[in-house]
Parts: sequence; structure tokens; C-alpha cells
Amino acid sequence: MKLGKIFAVAVMAIMMTSCVSRKQFDALNLNYNQCITNVGERQREIQDLKATNAGLSSENNLLKSQNDALKSSLDACLSNSGKGSANIDKLIGEINASNKYIKQLISTNSKNDSLNLALSNRLKRSLDNVADNDVQIKVLKGVVMISLSDKMLYKTGDYNVLPAAQEVLGKVAKVINDYDKYSVLIEGNTDNVPLTSSSAPRDNWDLSALRATSMAKVLQTQFGVDPARITAGGRSEYNPKTTNASVSGRAENRRTEIIIMPKLDEFMKLMDIAPVKN
Repeated sequence: MKLGKIFAVAVMAIMMTSCVSRKQFDALNLNYNQCITNVGERQREIQDLKATNAGLSSENNLLKSQNDALKSSLDACLSNSGKGSANIDKLIGEINASNKYIKQLISTNSKNDSLNLALSNRLKRSLDNVADNDVQIKVLKGVVMISLSDKMLYKTGDYNVLPAAQEVLGKVAKVINDYDKYSVLIEGNTDNVPLTSSSAPRDNWDLSALRATSMAKVLQTQFGVDPARITAGGRSEYNPKTTNASVSGRAENRRTEIIIMPKLDEFMKLMDIAPVKN
């Protein structure tokens, strides 16, 4: 018999045998409600335990399945121990080859550092009487970058190389000719002040390109640099070194750069890298 029916029968029996006060009735009703609450909580606990048990059972089955798979893999490994040894030998060979390549790179880096230092020192000795603000030299990974200010090279808005600049270009040409396997890239750069003219140079693109080709011609005709090694081009105002918002910044951006760098095949030899075979 359900708890509710039992309670109802008990109440009716009490009421039939004697008079029950309101206070006693309320107490009985409170006990009844508490019993109902306790029964509900126990039922929820039972359901939670059932769910937990089901989850543990599922995890146990999964672990058993994984254990069986691992056992199968181990059996396969043991039965193919000879093949496994071959794979290990191959891996050891690859590690040794990698270590050899790392040592080669370290040696190459040392060689590059020595070359960079030699090139930098040679250029600085050649140009030791030129103001630092007019000539800036940087050597990085076998590439020599020489930046020449426009005030040393040209008149304002003009692209013809000034006679006074030829002494410096002669010294630069000496280094270029000594490293005759290197390519020579000449880049003209301007500030962002507009240049408008009906004749050449008509704008900053024209000015930067004409300055680069003008210098290329001086190096070729007056200092014997092989023109086949030279590439000349203009970058207009779009390769600034600093801001164009100040007078000093614009002066720094107006420059012609000479970049002396190994040709691709020579660079590969320098790096001790074998050409990729198809």
C-alpha cells in the first residue's frame, strides 16, 4: 500500500476513535510531507547511482578495447622485430645526416662572417675620407649595401652626377671590379615632395630612375664596370628610410643605393649548397 493511502487510513482511524486537535493534525500533516520529500530524494539518489554505474561500465568496455588494440600492436611489433631494426637504422642515418648538415651550416656561417667583415673593412678603408652622413655602408650575409646621399651626387631636381662625386664612385667601382663575380643593383630613391615638369624628369619616378641609370653609365664608362653586371632602377618616394615629415628626414630619403651581391650560382657556392636536382 502506498504511503499516501496509509496516512489517509491512519488519519481516518484516529478521527473515528477520538477527537484530534488542530495542532495534532498539523503535526501529522508536516510529518507526512517530510516523508514524501525524503522518499523523493532517495529515488533521485538511486537514479544517479544507476547512471554512474552505466558510465563506469562504458568506460570499462572502452579500456578493455584499447588494451586489446595495444596487445595486438605489441604482438605485431614483436613478430616484425627485424623490420623494426631496419627502420631504426634508417632513422639513425637520418639523424647523422642532419647533424652533419648542422655542422656544415655552422661552418658556412663562420665563413660568411669572415667575408662580411673583410668586405666591410675594405670599403671603409677605401672611403675613410668621406663624411659618414653622405655614405653609409652595411654588409649582411655577403651582400654589400652602400647608400649615397643625393647632395653629394646631384643638384636639386637634377640627375647628372656631379664631378665632385666621381672620386667616391671611383673607390666604389674599385671594390665592384675586385668582386667581379658579383651583381650590381643601383636604386634611385626620392622624398615625397612632388616634382612636376613638362620635360624629363617629369616626376619622382622619372627622377629616381634617371639618377640610377646616370650612375650606372658613370660606373661603366669612366670606371670600367661591366654593364652586364648592372641593373638600374628607380623606386621614387616609395622606399623611405625614415619619415618625410621633417627636412632631415626628407634629406635622408633622397639617396642612391648601390647593392653588390653574389650571383645566384656564386651564392650557392658560397653557402656550400649543392644545386637541387630535378
